[in-house]
Amino acid sequence: MAKLHFIYGTVGSGKSLQLLSTLHNYKQKGLQPLVAKPAIDCRFGENMVASRSGLKYEANLQLQPEQDTIPVEYLEDKCAVLIDECQFVTPALVDHLRHLSLNRDVPVLCYGLKTDFQTKLFPASQRLIEVADTIQEIKNLCRHCERKATMNIRIANGTPCLDGPIVQIGADELYQGVCFEHYHAMTAPLKDRNR
Repeated sequence: MAKLHFIYGTVGSGKSLQLLSTLHNYKQKGLQPLVAKPAIDCRFGENMVASRSGLKYEANLQLQPEQDTIPVEYLEDKCAVLIDECQFVTPALVDHLRHLSLNRDVPVLCYGLKTDFQTKLFPASQRLIEVADTIQEIKNLCRHCERKATMNIRIANGTPCLDGPIVQIGADELYQGVCFEHYHAMTAPLKDRNR
């Protein structure tokens, strides 16, 4: 039986870079995986899976906000399914991916964030933690020190922010991966102000 994998890390940890590396390994062997990404993520172009290193690849499928399945025609002759920014898919799609790995014997690798900028699990990430065969963390250093980054912080107009919509697409200008100590130091004044 093929496995469902959840590969997560903070902002800037190289999740998309690792997806592109996995894609390259499959292609070197003459195999073709399905590469999918949520349509909501258009930072690097409508269909592009891109890393901050400059590598990019055009996705085969854009996943719509309420999409709960992958149409069977996209899976024909595919050796694996690679999902970028998986935190934005639905929990029902995660269950569908779980069944794909079981019933079609196709490995499914989901790359994304575990938690949002308010330290809450994304619904899809929670479901992946519940049902994935393997859960792997891509380690990253804090933006402000040499400790491991475990949190994602939102920056608005140059200052930390705890308000606003949970899903707000952005890159380095809007989010940073930080350690808990820096997350606490940067957000504690905001929490005190709201008491």
